Amino acid sequence: MDMQTRQGPFWDVCAGRVPPPPAAETLGWELLSVDPDQGTIEVAFQASERFANPMGVVQGGFLAAMLDDTLGPALVATLPDGQFAPTLDLHVQFLRPARPGRLVGRGKVVRRGSQVCFMSGELLGPDGEPVAVATATAQIQTVKPR
Repeated sequence: MDMQTRQGPFWDVCAGRVPPPPAAETLGWELLSVDPDQGTIEVAFQASERFANPMGVVQGGFLAAMLDDTLGPALVATLPDGQFAPTLDLHVQFLRPARPGRLVGRGKVVRRGSQVCFMSGELLGPDGEPVAVATATAQIQTVKPR
């Protein structure tokens, strides 16, 4: 897949034509692979020491944000330019503590309707084992020009 020829904000970030959104920068978001035809994505995050709670592990809200920034792009990569899909619902289950460092998110579009879509994914620790899993619902919307 040639990211240079794809159009839209997601592809502009992937191709380096524009900087990533501030939230993605904060999370250390990095695209590893994406397959819009299959509705799958793999991304990496750099969980900073600043994300740690008093126990020294990554606070759950950051893990949820990472999962949201995995599942959303899995769907957005399948959409034509001019459409976006805000998350309506995100359900996260924390499986075990995650230490600061590199975490990998894997997401997939489970079912895509004309307006409502369902996604699922997991966030893996450095050992390749899941630290959290999530399901999400999103609604496809047309972006109105400003």
